[in-house]
Amino acid sequence: MQESLPLLIDTHAHLDHGQFDEDRQAVIERAFDQGISHILSVGCDLESSAANVRLAETYPNIHAAVGIHPHDAPQADEAGIVQLTKLLEQSEKIVAVGEIGLDFYRDRAPRDVQRLAFRRQIALARQVKKPIIVHDRDAHDEVLQILREEKAAEVGGVLHCFSGDKEMARACLDLGFYLSFPGTITYPKNDATREVVRAVPIDHLLVETDCPYLAPLPFRGKRNEPAHVRQTAAMIAEIKGLTLEDVARITSRNACTLFGIGEIDQSGKIAYRIRDSLYLNLTNRCSNACTFCAKFKEFVVKGHALKLDHEPDFTEVIRAIGDPTRYKEVVFCGYGEPLLRIELVKEVATWLHQRGVKVRINSDGQANLVHGRDILPELAGLVDTLSVSLNAADGETYQRICRSPYGEQAYEGVKDFLRRAPAHIPEVIATAVTLPGIDVAACRAVAKELGVNFREREYNEVG
Repeated sequence: MQESLPLLIDTHAHLDHGQFDEDRQAVIERAFDQGISHILSVGCDLESSAANVRLAETYPNIHAAVGIHPHDAPQADEAGIVQLTKLLEQSEKIVAVGEIGLDFYRDRAPRDVQRLAFRRQIALARQVKKPIIVHDRDAHDEVLQILREEKAAEVGGVLHCFSGDKEMARACLDLGFYLSFPGTITYPKNDATREVVRAVPIDHLLVETDCPYLAPLPFRGKRNEPAHVRQTAAMIAEIKGLTLEDVARITSRNACTLFGIGEIDQSGKIAYRIRDSLYLNLTNRCSNACTFCAKFKEFVVKGHALKLDHEPDFTEVIRAIGDPTRYKEVVFCGYGEPLLRIELVKEVATWLHQRGVKVRINSDGQANLVHGRDILPELAGLVDTLSVSLNAADGETYQRICRSPYGEQAYEGVKDFLRRAPAHIPEVIATAVTLPGIDVAACRAVAKELGVNFREREYNEVG
C-alpha cells in the first residue's frame, strides 16, 4: 500500500459475486494497495452470506454482513432465520445484518413477503445486537415505518446506496442511521443525490462501492471494485468543500463507530488539520455552555478527537504544530474557549507571526468579561482574523441558547467585544448558527450595526 494514500473503508461490497471468480485475489490486493484499509462484504441470500463469512475468515481486513435481500425474501422464513442465526454465532468477523429491506422497483418477491422478511431480520439484529444494512428502492415510506415499528434504532445501521431526498435523509438521521453513497454520485445527471450529500452532516456519511455494480466515473460501465471507492470519496470531498484526507478520516471513523471496523484514534488532539487550515485545541473549558455544542454529545470534530487529558503548555503546542508554513492559516479553535488561555494564545500567536503565518481566533466573545479587562489591544499585530459567535439578535435568546454564567451582561459583553475589535484586528466576523428559532437576518443586522462582517454557520456541520 502506498503510504501517501489516505486510508478508506469500503462499507458495502459483494466480493463473493461471480464477476470476481477469475481474479478475486488480485481485486482484493489491488484494493489494499490503493489504500482501502478494510472492506465489508455483504450477503444477499443464505449462500452468499456464508461465502462472505468464508472470505472474512480468510482475510484479516475483510469483514462480513449476513442477510437476505428483498429479492430473495422467501428465504427469510423460520428455517432461513435459524440458518442466519447459526452464521452469526460462528464468526466474530460478522459485523452487521444485511443487506435487508424492501425493493418495490423490481418486485422480484411479493411485497408482503418482503415486509415480513425485513421485520424478521430487524428482530434478529436486535437479538444479536448488530447494526443493519438497509436496501431501500422505491419504498421510502414503508422502510421508515418498519424501521420505527421494529425499533431498529436500538441497533442502528445504514441506508446503503441512499436514494431518498433531503426529507428522507433527515428522517433517517433522526433514527440515528448513517447514509452511504456509491459511485453514482459522480454521474453528471445525479445532482439531486449530490444535494443530499451536501445537506447531510459528514459525521453521518459512509462510502461504498456496491461492487461489482455502480462503478464511479471514469469506470462507469465497467466492473466496479473496492479500489474505486476513492473516486466516490473524492466527489464527497468536492461537494463538502473538504480534502480527500478529511473525508477518509471522517468516514473511516464513522465505519468504526457503526461496525467496529478498524481503529479509532481517541487521543485528544492539540493540533488538528481540516482542509488547508491547522486548528489549535488549547482547552476544553468554556465560558459558555451552548445548547448546540457538539461536545455534549461527543468530543469529535471532522473525525478528530479533541477531549484533552491536560491543558498543553507552549512547548507542547509548538511541537504539535510542526511546520506552520504548510497551512493557509492557523486557527485557535478547539472544544473550549481559547481566550481563557490568553497568555498562551499571545505567546503562540507571536511565534506564528514571526514565521509569516496568518492567525485566526474563533471565540465566544466573552474574554473581556472573563478577564475583567479589555484584552483586544493585547492581540493587535498578532491576530489577522477574529470570528465571534453572536448567535442571537437579543439578550434573552442568547442566554437561552448559550447559557452564559454572566447572565444579562453576557450578550451586551459580546456586542461590546465585537464593537471594539476592529480597532485592533484587521478582519472581524460575527457568526450565527442556523438553529431553529434563530433569526439569522436579524443577527446579520446586528453585525452590520456593530460594523463587522457576518457569516452564517450551518447547524450540525461542525468544523
